Amino acid sequence: MRRLAWTVFLICAFWSLRPAVAANTALPLHECRLEHPLEVASVAARCGVLEVPENPAEPAGRTIGLHVAVVPALNRRSHSAPLFLLAGGPGQAASDLYVSYAGAFARVNRNHDIVLLDQRGTGRSEPLFCDYPEDWRDTRDELPAIRQATLTCLARYGERVRYYTSSVAALDLERVRAALGYAQIDLYGGSYGTRMAELYVRHHGDVVQAVVLDGVTYPEQAIGPATPLDGERALDLILGRCRDSPDCAAAYPDLRGDFGALRAKFGPASTSLVLPDPSTGEPLELDFNRGVLASSLRLLSYSSTQASLLPTLIHQAAAGRLAALAAQTVMMAREIRGQLASGMQNSVVCSEDVPFFQGIDRQQLEATYQGTEQLDALAEICKLWPKGPVDADLHAPLRSDVPSLLLSGEADPVTPPANAQRLAQGLAHHRLLVLPGEGHGQLATGCMPRLVAAFLDARDPQGLDAACLEEHRPAPFFVGSTGPAP
Repeated sequence: MRRLAWTVFLICAFWSLRPAVAANTALPLHECRLEHPLEVASVAARCGVLEVPENPAEPAGRTIGLHVAVVPALNRRSHSAPLFLLAGGPGQAASDLYVSYAGAFARVNRNHDIVLLDQRGTGRSEPLFCDYPEDWRDTRDELPAIRQATLTCLARYGERVRYYTSSVAALDLERVRAALGYAQIDLYGGSYGTRMAELYVRHHGDVVQAVVLDGVTYPEQAIGPATPLDGERALDLILGRCRDSPDCAAAYPDLRGDFGALRAKFGPASTSLVLPDPSTGEPLELDFNRGVLASSLRLLSYSSTQASLLPTLIHQAAAGRLAALAAQTVMMAREIRGQLASGMQNSVVCSEDVPFFQGIDRQQLEATYQGTEQLDALAEICKLWPKGPVDADLHAPLRSDVPSLLLSGEADPVTPPANAQRLAQGLAHHRLLVLPGEGHGQLATGCMPRLVAAFLDARDPQGLDAACLEEHRPAPFFVGSTGPAP
């Protein structure tokens, strides 16, 4: 009997690992492993490549390969719709997003196949990488280098970069869905991926059963001009949270004064630093200036975990100890840069956002810690970058009855809750969850993985029991170099 039971177990185990997609689909898959961008982990999947026209208007012209991976549902008896992941940036690959957050998707993966399409221009789908000056350098001093880097990148890829917009990528997504043989799908979009999800729902809503939007954009939005204002708002909330925390307030009784002193000094002034390079340990020379300070505050505001360091680092920097803040900035900027295909980002932003900028109050933006530097850099790039196909209704309000779960962080520096509230006006069946004190992207926060899985299983946003969020608290602030108070 034991031998029989073992034989049955092996048969069931083999059956549980059968391909998520039938072999006779238009997109054959093979066993593969997806590597973490930092090579610290890998995930088993089934991978394939779908050839599509680079220019949709020329089906007989040049083709590109779209890299697709499917992580089969653990419950092979499940008939739940697969979840397609739409990554952020723009410029991040879906496969990189998943491997970085596989644990947060574990509950979803019990009943849902997870489909990872590296959007054209990212990951292993004809990536468009450009070599720009590092993000922490002062843009005002780097505009000539940014122009030259853009010209060098265009000399490498040519005019074909125009075909890497969201509108063309949405056509790719529909081709992949059909090729894999899925009749209905679910969507998870994070940050820029929410634009992709909204665009797909607009044109293919009949095949979408449920949508999770995390760090929400809204269609009418031209992303860029509001970012310095959103960043200022988020930083103000972080500093206010320290003031309202007894331990943080006791450790840094004049944190706003420290911050004000830094801004006053590193507007016109700069300080030369030599510190160990966070990547190599070799001496790294840099000028600590407004660009470094702005990058530091922006990057450390993205999550409450990173923001927990801000009071200590601001206080140290105000006292003249700048190395720790600078090192954090360099390390985070490089990690983000390594995962974003900047050429694809240019194709999206220069076609879909910059042409729609209007009514920019430069004086108002200059009063923020970020100023207008990023907008000025975008303007230089987009003077040169070819414009691509954009749907006429890309920036039209969205009306949808697809069940939708919207996730926002109260202190999100790039996609504040107001964005989600604006989008929600056109959604007939939605639920908006705002997490106090949190920043950008809520997928892996607290009990959110359980809530997302429950929503996708039931597709009932109003019936979702989100009481567990009442117990959630953002990461406590460091009150010294060793960590939070005991």
